[in-house]
Amino acid sequence: MFLKGAAVFLGLLAIIPGAQAEVSADQVADVVWSYFSQLGNNAKEAVAGQIPTSTEISQKLNSLFQDNLDTVSAYALELQKQVVPFAEQLHGRMAEDSQKLKEQLREELDQLRARITPRAEEVRQQMTGAIQNLQAQLGPYAEELRSQVNRNAAELRQGLEPLAEEMRAKLQENVGDLHGALSPYADRLQQRIEAQVGTLKAALDPYANKLKAEADRTLEELRAGLAPFAQDAQGQLNRQLEGLSFQMQKGIEELRAKLSEGTLDLEAKLSPLAHELREKLQRASELRESLAPYLDGLGGQIEGRIEEFRQAVGPHGESINRLLVQKVEEMRSSLEPYADQAGDHLGFLEKNLRDKLASFFEALKQKEN
Repeated sequence: MFLKGAAVFLGLLAIIPGAQAEVSADQVADVVWSYFSQLGNNAKEAVAGQIPTSTEISQKLNSLFQDNLDTVSAYALELQKQVVPFAEQLHGRMAEDSQKLKEQLREELDQLRARITPRAEEVRQQMTGAIQNLQAQLGPYAEELRSQVNRNAAELRQGLEPLAEEMRAKLQENVGDLHGALSPYADRLQQRIEAQVGTLKAALDPYANKLKAEADRTLEELRAGLAPFAQDAQGQLNRQLEGLSFQMQKGIEELRAKLSEGTLDLEAKLSPLAHELREKLQRASELRESLAPYLDGLGGQIEGRIEEFRQAVGPHGESINRLLVQKVEEMRSSLEPYADQAGDHLGFLEKNLRDKLASFFEALKQKEN
């Protein structure tokens, strides 16, 4: 399934000059990787007829450009002509590259294990200590996210529900120009929804950066702690740490996208309430009869949609914590003596794909400049 929103991944953006929207190297990588992932972890397991054709990939890539470019410039068209074939070429080589990379990583891991095996228990203790430290550091962040979501959800209710109460009071006052008295409330409701959701988004935005700082700290702890055991195999150790970093940052960026999508989804569910109110206010002949039951239920609708958001977003902290710890645990397992695994070669394969596309976009951008 294609990634929604095409979040900026690891900060690698390639923006098309002269366009009102942008196509990034990572958006292109999302398409290529999604198609490759359909083949399963082993391309040889793909069943005939299930392998995406180059035509399908080309169509999806071309659609990506068309959907994201509001203004089609000569440069944008030329970029599309160059990027699509390059991406197709990368996809065509991925099954072969996957096997080669798997074999290369197995060889590198064998070399690294051979070097650290004499001190395997110390390495195990170092990895276990890093995992325990990471768990201890991440715990408060999960609670912080849940508390932040609960707090902002309560503030959102407090900001929106009083408007329904004010409108009910106007209705009971039996004012002559009921339409004139209530019309401003539809705009006020929409403005307050936008303002409150904006405040919520601003409160959640820093969370992913805090997790990134903890992931970076863990990686440096591992680098410093394992380096003395991996003499003459520093390159192999660095490769494993690069792979771990990629997987951890990928999880964090996916969390960032989920938090952003959650707030956008909340706004999309709340905004129709203002539109419905506006429509009811335009029916002057039946205004009082139709508006009274609507206002009675408005608070409940607001409450329900905010609660859905709280239930959906609150647990994200625990989920990302488990993922980050799991990735470090997987590296610990891969370093065990006689471990029969080549590590997460698909993670390295995806990293290589994104790196190649980012470099390609950057080269085209520099050429244009």
